[in-house]
Amino acid sequence: MSWKTLLVHLDDSANSSARLDFALDLARRFDAHLIGLYVVCQDLLQLLVKSGESGRLADFEARHAANLQRAHAHFMAAGERAGLAVEWRAPPGPAIEAAILHARHADLLIAGQRDPQDSASFIARNFLEDLLMGSGRPVVLLPYAGQIRSFGENVLIAWDSSREAARAVADALPLLGHARFVTVVTVQRHPDAGPAAGIDVANWLERHGIHAGFVSAQSMPGVNAGATVLNLLSDRHADLLVMGAYGHARAYERVLGGLTQALLETMTVPVLMSH
Repeated sequence: MSWKTLLVHLDDSANSSARLDFALDLARRFDAHLIGLYVVCQDLLQLLVKSGESGRLADFEARHAANLQRAHAHFMAAGERAGLAVEWRAPPGPAIEAAILHARHADLLIAGQRDPQDSASFIARNFLEDLLMGSGRPVVLLPYAGQIRSFGENVLIAWDSSREAARAVADALPLLGHARFVTVVTVQRHPDAGPAAGIDVANWLERHGIHAGFVSAQSMPGVNAGATVLNLLSDRHADLLVMGAYGHARAYERVLGGLTQALLETMTVPVLMSH
């Protein structure tokens, strides 16, 4: 099992170039075809169209065209330097719907955590959440802060025996097979809970040729699961977290599970999530 088609989300944010470099390196590692998907925020465009402000609309469209051309040229040049098969896409239409559709035709989507200090990293409300919940594909999310010096060498798996966690581990098998260290962690909410779930998934991975250890972390009063997992990532110097993504739509709001929301907001290393 391997990844043969990777899709990287590109935009006008400061971190887009680093995200492309990461995706090129991963495509090289798996000898995969890389698709660059350029999707940016269209909220201002829609507002200007509705208000009929033709002058500002023309300025916006001119800036967008220039940014698109610059991103396209940068992507193709980077792909040529890397000697990889790359493909550029800049689909029209609503950002979320376009991104979900194109993600469904790839093995893995690479996206970035939103940087609250960079307005260009905002694409649409619930953009990442809807990608996770709607694409049907695993997503590697890169943190906006810090440099990624290694990826997939020391992997932590957040395991709770759920459907989402099982999907995430299965989706991560191409990476896990090359990892130097794999650790399955379960967060225990009750002191008398046993580690059987962690042992079972470690045994399953062993039959795939992946040697994994396991550890049970006791949930402390006043400390949520997100903080517990982040502490373990730091303590074990992990460079990738694999976990299920939990959430549902309620009325017009995307409601995520506590651990999923916490990691989207405070991730310190890349996270592979599946729903």
